[in-house]
Amino acid sequence: MERWKYFDITHRDHMLCNPLDLTNLDELIGLLGLPADARVLDMATGKAELLVRLAERTRVRGVGVDLSPYCIRDARTKASRRGVEASLAFVLADGATFDPGPDPFDLTLCIGASWVFGGHRGTLAALRDRTRAGGQVLVGEPYWRADPPKEYLAAMQLAPGAFLTHAGNVAAGEDVGLVPLYTLVSSPNDWDRYEGLQWRAAERYAVDHPDDPDVPELLKRTRRSRDAYLRDGRDVLGWALYLFRRA
Repeated sequence: MERWKYFDITHRDHMLCNPLDLTNLDELIGLLGLPADARVLDMATGKAELLVRLAERTRVRGVGVDLSPYCIRDARTKASRRGVEASLAFVLADGATFDPGPDPFDLTLCIGASWVFGGHRGTLAALRDRTRAGGQVLVGEPYWRADPPKEYLAAMQLAPGAFLTHAGNVAAGEDVGLVPLYTLVSSPNDWDRYEGLQWRAAERYAVDHPDDPDVPELLKRTRRSRDAYLRDGRDVLGWALYLFRRA
């Protein structure tokens, strides 16, 4: 099954394609303290909910980059529907090779897609290099709350070193010269909603599209992920936003 089709189906009911609470996200936007016309670069923008909210609240000028044609479609539709399309541009591209131009940004972000830059540390370093001195870097990243069982790692096709601890995620920013400012940790309820909406979307798609040849794989993957989450993932895997300042 094509990767982006899978994520389009399983995330079709998500405003945010990560385990984030919208109220907490709005509080974080206020803490950013961005001035009007601040320049923002959002790598792996997804449906661009955060970028659109920034444009609504602080009139930023932003660029959202994503590899999924479905996400870019949804992001452009959302920006137009909410009246901020003039200040935002969306580019279908690989963030690892995308050239944003020579001018650094006031805020760079990559929420939940550190694989684009080879992992958490690589993402922090890449965003740092695209951020002006004194600007801010915002990333979203999983972390291990406890040592994961081998069965969970096998089910999710993860290595034990796939993620750091919560403290390790903060320290990784310091290692690349960034100053930690704030963390926003997702709650179990945030995780349950994020995961549950995927199961629901997949099951509903299967009922509505019984002739789609991808349905058996869709259900196999989502049910395997569901079982692994309920058995182990809810206890061992956390997720948080990490805000840093470039010194």
